[in-house]
Amino acid sequence: MKKIYFPLIASLFFVLTSCFAVDSPESTVAPISHGIWDGLLKKYVDTKGNVNYAGIMKEEANLDKYLKLISDNAPAKSWSKDEKLAYWINAYNAFTVKLILNNAENNISSIKDIGSKVKIPFVNTPWDVKFIKIGGQEMDLNNIEHGIIRKQFDEARIHFALVCAAKSCPPLRNEAFVASKLNAQLDDQGVKFINDSSKNQVTSSSMVISKLFNWYGGDFKKTDSIENWINKYAKVKAKKGSPISWKDYNWALNGNL
Repeated sequence: MKKIYFPLIASLFFVLTSCFAVDSPESTVAPISHGIWDGLLKKYVDTKGNVNYAGIMKEEANLDKYLKLISDNAPAKSWSKDEKLAYWINAYNAFTVKLILNNAENNISSIKDIGSKVKIPFVNTPWDVKFIKIGGQEMDLNNIEHGIIRKQFDEARIHFALVCAAKSCPPLRNEAFVASKLNAQLDDQGVKFINDSSKNQVTSSSMVISKLFNWYGGDFKKTDSIENWINKYAKVKAKKGSPISWKDYNWALNGNL
């Protein structure tokens, strides 16, 4: 069997999940409060993005209350772009945490331990588990990321904010994303992610960077080169034309169960 490279898989995810449109055109629902989620993040996620899943599990009823708020209040057409995007980023991250908690009794050490040991793309990976209901539609994490966020929002910085529960992912932010400061939050996520040496290593003469920039290179290159994206946020700037290589991706869980 020929090897299927992740950039191709990511593109196929985008095509196969692009039919999702959950905005409620006739709804007059106001943008929801992300206060419950914000409280859990402040309490159980440290400044480096390490997650105390065991702690969140003790307050799972609060997490479920927030997820019901998400499920019952799909974005309305009247919401601003930033209100919608903050909603979907928070939804993705909160449901990812819920997925980990749902499988905690199996002593998982990685999100990849969830489900069948033989992962078939678009069928039975953790990101294809249909455990989410929003706007009356059953969906999975791939639907949210590829069918909604990447399709509806021309915003590469979402890859600094969406967290797949792995150590090599960007850090889970210890506050909820909110429309009023979304732009600053996304930029801050870029700074934190790029300058974490466990995820990216930038010197004046080289870039050893996360495979996220390879897998989703097309999203970043819509507006600028990968080199410029890195240098925008890196505290140490690499010289123009510095070689780029990809850092091994650590799928170990980004916290303790």
